[in-house]
Amino acid sequence: MSTPSGPPVPPRIPEAVHRRRWAILTVLMFSLLIVVLDNSILNVAVRTLASPEPAGIGATQSELEWALNSYTLVFAGLLFTAGLFGDRIGRKKVLFFGVAVFGAGSALAAFSGSPGELIAYRAVMGIGGAFVMPATLAVLMDVFEPQEQPRAIGIWAGSVGVGMAIGPVTGGLLIEHFWWGSIFLVNVPVVVVALIAVALLLPDSRDPNPGRMDPLGVVLSVIGLILLVYGIIRGGELADFSAPSVLLPMLGGLVVLVWFVLHERRSDHPAIDLTYFKRPAFAAAVTAIALVFFALTGVTFFSAFYLQSVRGYGALEAGLLILPLAVAQMVVSLRARLIVDRFGARTVCTVGMLLVAMVLGAFVMFDASTPLWVIEVVLFVQGVAMALITPPVTVSVMQSLPREKAGSGSAVSNTFRQVGGALGVAVLGSLLSTQYRGAIEGHLSAVPSGARQAAGESIEATLAAAERLGPAGKALIVPANEAFLHAMHLTALASAGVALIGALVVVFFMPDGRKKVPAPDLEPELKSADRGPEQVLPGGPGPVGENCRR
Repeated sequence: MSTPSGPPVPPRIPEAVHRRRWAILTVLMFSLLIVVLDNSILNVAVRTLASPEPAGIGATQSELEWALNSYTLVFAGLLFTAGLFGDRIGRKKVLFFGVAVFGAGSALAAFSGSPGELIAYRAVMGIGGAFVMPATLAVLMDVFEPQEQPRAIGIWAGSVGVGMAIGPVTGGLLIEHFWWGSIFLVNVPVVVVALIAVALLLPDSRDPNPGRMDPLGVVLSVIGLILLVYGIIRGGELADFSAPSVLLPMLGGLVVLVWFVLHERRSDHPAIDLTYFKRPAFAAAVTAIALVFFALTGVTFFSAFYLQSVRGYGALEAGLLILPLAVAQMVVSLRARLIVDRFGARTVCTVGMLLVAMVLGAFVMFDASTPLWVIEVVLFVQGVAMALITPPVTVSVMQSLPREKAGSGSAVSNTFRQVGGALGVAVLGSLLSTQYRGAIEGHLSAVPSGARQAAGESIEATLAAAERLGPAGKALIVPANEAFLHAMHLTALASAGVALIGALVVVFFMPDGRKKVPAPDLEPELKSADRGPEQVLPGGPGPVGENCRR
C-alpha cells in the first residue's frame, strides 16, 4: 500500500464557516433583498409621487426618471470601486458599510421635502447599494466549495425574485394606507436586522495578495462610468441623443474609459486584469447580462404605466399583477443549476434569451382590453426567462475568475448589468417618449397653449391636463391611451430585437458549461492514494475532494 506524498492539504474553508454556510447565505440574501425590495417598491409608486402634495410630491416625468436614475448613476459608477475595496479591506466590512449607508439614505428619502431632495437621497442609497451587491456574491464564493456554488448562486438569484414579489405588493399596501414616504421608511427595520446578522454571522475575507493599489485606475473608472451613464440618462430625459449636454458627457466618459483600459494594460499592478475578457465564459456572460437588462429594464419602467394609467389599476393591484413574474423567477432560479447540468449553460441561456424576446414581442398584442390571464401568462414566462439567464451567467462569470478576485469580478458583472439597464431606461424611454409625443400632440388643441408641451410629455401628464380641464378633458383619455399603446408597441419590438442579439452572443461565444463525468476506467486512478494533492478531475472545475485547495 502506497503512502501519500507531501504534507496533508489543509481545508480551504474553515470547518466552523463551512457548517454555517447556509445561515451565511440567508444573511447575504437578506442584505440583497433590501436593495431589490426598494427598487421594486419604487416602480409601483411612480404615479403617486407624480401627484401633487400631500398625496405625493408633484414630481414631473423628468424628476421621476431622475429619482430612479440618480440611484443607478451612483450605483453603476461605484460598483467596480466597491468590489476592489471589498477584495482589499474585507468583504464583511464593505457589506456592513453598504447596508448602513443604504439604511441612512432610505430614512432621509422618506422625509424628502421636494423632488430634488428625493433625487439626492436616492443617490445616497445608490452609494450603499454599490457596496452591498458585489460583497454579497464575493462572500458567497468564499464560503461555498466550487461544487456547491451553482446551487448557492441559484438561491442567491432567487432572492431577487423574492424581492420582486414582496416589493410591489408591499409598496401597494403602503401607498394605499400610509403616506408615500413609508415606501422608504420600511427599509429601516430591515436594515437594522441585516446589520446585526452581518456582524454576528459573516466571516471576513479578502484577497491575501492584493498588490499595490491603483488609485489612477480607480479614479478613471469612477469618472468614466459616471460620465457615460449620466450622458445616457440625459439622452433619455431629452429624447435626443444629439444634444451637446448628452454627447459631451457620453463622449467624455468613453474617452476616460479608453484611457482606463490603456492604463490598465500598461500597469504592473492593474485594478482589474483585462485578460479576464479573453475568457469566453467571462466576456460572453457579462455581455449577455448587459443586453438582457437593456431589453428588460426599459419595459419594466413602462409596464407600470400600462397597468396603472391605461388599465386603471391601483398601486396594490399592479403589485399583485406582477407576482407571477416574481414567483416564476424565484422558483426556477432554485432549479436552474439542475437544468444547466443536463442541457448546458449555452443552451439554457439561449432559450432564456429567446423567451425574453418572445415576451417582449407579446407586448405588441397588449391593448386597453387585453384579458388579465394573457398578461399574467406573459409575465410568468418573463420570470422563467430571467431565471434561466441570471444564475448560469453569474456562475459562468464567478467561476472563470480566481476566488480571491471575487469582489472585483462580481463588480464588473454588475457594472455591465447596471450600464445595460441605464441604457435600456434611457434609450427605450426616449423612444417611448418620442413616439408618444408625436402621436398625442394633434389631440391637445383643448389644452391651453402654454401647457401643451408639458401635457404631451407622458400619458400621466396628459391625463393630469385632462383632469384640470374638467368635462372637456374626457375627450383626451382615449387618444392618450391609444398614443401610449402605439409607443409601447414600438418600444417592445425594439427591446425584443436587443434580446435576439443577446441570444446570438450566447450561441456563438458562451461555453457549454456542463459538468463532465470521468470515464469509468479512470476511477481507480482517481481514487488512488498516490494522487498528488493538487490533481484535478479531467475537465472538472477544480480539485477532487471538498477540502482540497484549488
